[in-house]
Amino acid sequence: MANPSQLGFQDASSPIMEELVEFHDHALMVALAICSLVLYLLALMLMEKLSSNTVDAQEVELIWTILPAIVLILLALPSLQILYMMDELDEPDLTLKAIGHQWYWTYEYTDFKDLTFDSYMTPTTELLPGHFRLLEVDHRLVIPMESPIRIIVTADDVLHSWAIPTLGVKTDAIPGRLNQTSFITTRPGIFYGQCSEICGANHSYMPIVVESTPLTHFENWSSMLSS
Repeated sequence: MANPSQLGFQDASSPIMEELVEFHDHALMVALAICSLVLYLLALMLMEKLSSNTVDAQEVELIWTILPAIVLILLALPSLQILYMMDELDEPDLTLKAIGHQWYWTYEYTDFKDLTFDSYMTPTTELLPGHFRLLEVDHRLVIPMESPIRIIVTADDVLHSWAIPTLGVKTDAIPGRLNQTSFITTRPGIFYGQCSEICGANHSYMPIVVESTPLTHFENWSSMLSS
């Protein structure tokens, strides 16, 4: 979860988010190198007089054509790799369905019989010590740790967006359409997110809380709710 005055990303809790953070650092270094080169050339032009009368500079034109192409390739290749990784979905261990409403979420565990519940934001007056204002819910989405999870996202009324920054997940919830994404949590913990699409007056009051637990704890929790 984000801390006050935090400038960087939240701690990555999924392989995809780790790749996204690494790509961000890679792109930032490329941008820094470009800015340094441009500033150096500007300083060079201001400090030294131009003495060349050459009108046609084939070598320079060749360099400023090839160099940007190389830079774009260095950015495009890892970006495409991550894009295809995010679309991979091979035999998930658990399939969930998230339905956005104004202003709460409904979760369905499609692999279990009658395991469905609504998730509302916990009012400020009911928060327990240590809970976070505007982020806690009455029913968390519990998932097994280190298991491939597929989540199908849709909406019942207006546009919503199901987003968990620390997992690198953000999927639009569109009425009449099913979108899907997948993720794997690499550690146990509680991960917070919010609806990331302006969906009405109480848009800020439909948080998302994912609780990643060991498989045995998840099995006990699911059997208790299903019974």
